[in-house]
Amino acid sequence: MKIATAFPSKYLKSADLNGNEVACTISRVEVENVGGQGDEEEKPVLYLAGKTKGVVLNRTNAMTIASKYGDDTDAWANRPIVIYPDQTMFQGRMVDCIRMRVPAATAIDASEIPF
Repeated sequence: MKIATAFPSKYLKSADLNGNEVACTISRVEVENVGGQGDEEEKPVLYLAGKTKGVVLNRTNAMTIASKYGDDTDAWANRPIVIYPDQTMFQGRMVDCIRMRVPAATAIDASEIPF
């Protein structure tokens, strides 16, 4: 048994990605209480089409998406996103995290553009 599976979460964790980048489509963003018992903390949660777990958005990931799709989270629906495992510094130590990027536009044949 992996210890990460012993404590399931309703939100996606880095370990759930099994070291893989995952191409997804954004379904919606909802503000939810993500704190533990008695710990009220509301944050935006990104939901992905066809997936049951949401991703709690931190400022870095939210701003990454907003820089490409705009500030209105309602406009993010049906847009592509790539999520991937990474590491970040937190309280003086490296910890696993989830990062996001907007995929580059699909390349087209150069003959289609006169330059």
